[in-house]
Amino acid sequence: MLQLPKEERYDFRKRIINPHVPDLRDQALAPQADEYALPECVKIYGEKEFGIVVQHAAEDFRQFLSISMGISVQETCREDADIVLQISKDLGEYSTYKGYQVHVGEQILITGYDERGLAQALYNLEDIMVYRRAPYLKKGDHYWKPMYAPMMIHSGYGFDQYPDEYLREVARNGRDTIMIFVKDVNKTPHGFLDFNDVIQRAAKYGIDVYAYSNMHSERHPSDPDAEAHYEASYGRLFAECPGFKGLILCGESVEFPSKDPHVSNLHYYNNRIDGIPTGKPSPGWFPCYDYPEWLRLLQKIIYRHKQDVDIVFWSYNWCRAPEEDRVKLIENLPEGITLQATFEMGEGILTGDLQNYCADYTLSFTGPGKYFTSEAIAAKKRNIKLYSMTNTAGMTWDFGVVPYEPMAQSWQKRYKEMEKAHDQWGLSGIMECHHYGMYPSFITKLSKWTFSEPRIPYDQLLEGVLASEYGAKHVKTIEKGLALWSEALTWYIPSDADQYGAFRVGPSYPLCVNVTIGMQPAPEAVCKGICYTGYIDNVQSPNTASFPSLRVPEEIKSLEKMKELFAQGLAVLEEIPDKNEKLLYLINQGHFMLHAIITGIHAKQLYCLKCNAKATRDRQQLIQIVDDIEALIKEEIQNAESTIPYVNRDSRLGYEPSMEYLGDEWHIRWKLRHAEYVLNTEIADWKAAARL
Repeated sequence: MLQLPKEERYDFRKRIINPHVPDLRDQALAPQADEYALPECVKIYGEKEFGIVVQHAAEDFRQFLSISMGISVQETCREDADIVLQISKDLGEYSTYKGYQVHVGEQILITGYDERGLAQALYNLEDIMVYRRAPYLKKGDHYWKPMYAPMMIHSGYGFDQYPDEYLREVARNGRDTIMIFVKDVNKTPHGFLDFNDVIQRAAKYGIDVYAYSNMHSERHPSDPDAEAHYEASYGRLFAECPGFKGLILCGESVEFPSKDPHVSNLHYYNNRIDGIPTGKPSPGWFPCYDYPEWLRLLQKIIYRHKQDVDIVFWSYNWCRAPEEDRVKLIENLPEGITLQATFEMGEGILTGDLQNYCADYTLSFTGPGKYFTSEAIAAKKRNIKLYSMTNTAGMTWDFGVVPYEPMAQSWQKRYKEMEKAHDQWGLSGIMECHHYGMYPSFITKLSKWTFSEPRIPYDQLLEGVLASEYGAKHVKTIEKGLALWSEALTWYIPSDADQYGAFRVGPSYPLCVNVTIGMQPAPEAVCKGICYTGYIDNVQSPNTASFPSLRVPEEIKSLEKMKELFAQGLAVLEEIPDKNEKLLYLINQGHFMLHAIITGIHAKQLYCLKCNAKATRDRQQLIQIVDDIEALIKEEIQNAESTIPYVNRDSRLGYEPSMEYLGDEWHIRWKLRHAEYVLNTEIADWKAAARL
């Protein structure tokens, strides 16, 4: 029986940059009457000397045919060629960026509108032959073009790390843009990075690079030295790195000293006067009236160095601000600015009859939210280019340290709503992930083919992708298991307390009784304090969630339902015989996610028990509550211990690029040591105090 080997830290990187499965071809299969069979030695002709983008794709295609299909490749003249590669601007409605046509007849004629289209055709032909498990292609004309451009991703290999092998996977998965976090020229939050080197290497795979700004904005645009200040940052960036295709500006990262009376004019992390909170948001968390003035100044400076920069203004941080203020800002945005609105955030949700909201990125609500819809309508009226943060590379903060969320049917519901936004409001570009980056998976393949024209029926596409990954024999069973996981996710609670608490790191999350301790981050981690180990019980403002003492018991019921459905889906997948390696990894990840759900439930149960302990005046009741806390800690110890084999078999579990490892074996054992301290010291003290 096939089993997963134990992995060391970062071993997952070897798996995601080694895409071609050896000997994938099923030799028992014969071509159908309407199929063209590639010969055992394929002769390829290129109509012209192609650039490096096509050269890379052609070499990948050659490797695929050799490694996976057992077919050799050689170059030849056009007359003798089995495959001809060419460029043409005459492809009808597919005469667009990355568009292509593949004509399969007596030979295969691959025509790209541009070199990126030609390269994508070769990558897509690989997918088709993987699904067919043979080098057979349907005869006729096949067209393709992207639905969205750009399709932006951060690195899932490591924080701002883009080795060539990973860039190849980005291109093979249909994405055309990567992002770099920028603090200064050649400086990221992680330290030095040669931006021009990344830009030049990415271009070889047909990939653009956008700068995600983390630059300080210490001047109001009306300040006398504002232009010189921003010339020294944004101007210098594009002067020294003109290859950047775009710039992303998010309020949280670029907030400036606004004069809007709604804000405090203090930075979010120091929003106090004499130690007292101001009661107002900082400028990064509100659609200040003078953002358009600030943007016009940046445009003026950047355009001096490069005229065609795509300046993307992302409204992430004020999704809960009044619609009137958000729309008014959009109405005043400068010409040429691209608006980006997050697809699902800020949406109110009900748990029973109690209110909560989508605090951050989630798939539990597939969207679109009212925030996105209102801004999309406003952008349409202004004829502003519209992008969205959609997380469709496969991951959200629902589970912070897994590579992707395998809830295929939930993703397809989001894809459908995105198509409506594309058709109705002109959604044209997407950001598909944030810190956690893109991990190549069956979800990235599913979205790659969904985000294209002509549109493929969803059921047909899901079946094809699952067959490609796991084999055709058990597709219906796998669909059933994934459907149960998708249903389970609808019972998830996308609140601050969950997404920045137990669900951020999984079973390594410590249950604190007396003393709140912090997670133990790696020294090299960019985000060290992103997980809150003291369970959040403050009343949210502005009135986005019911009072915690009312809400949390209902949330426990909801998560219990989630656990039940998720366990059912896992059992369905476990029953499949003859599992291939990819299915084993999927099931292994499913076990980790189930244990993370249990930790999330235990965190809420502990919160309720502690509240009850502090509220009761009955000694016997208090003694019972303390005993219940002790039993709960012991139950969580068992849950955490039983997770260790799963993280040891997949080094991506417990890891997230900006946080590094926070849910691996070391951190789980650290949590277990803390649990022993809680039992031996804190619970012992509570027991003694309850009897005094």
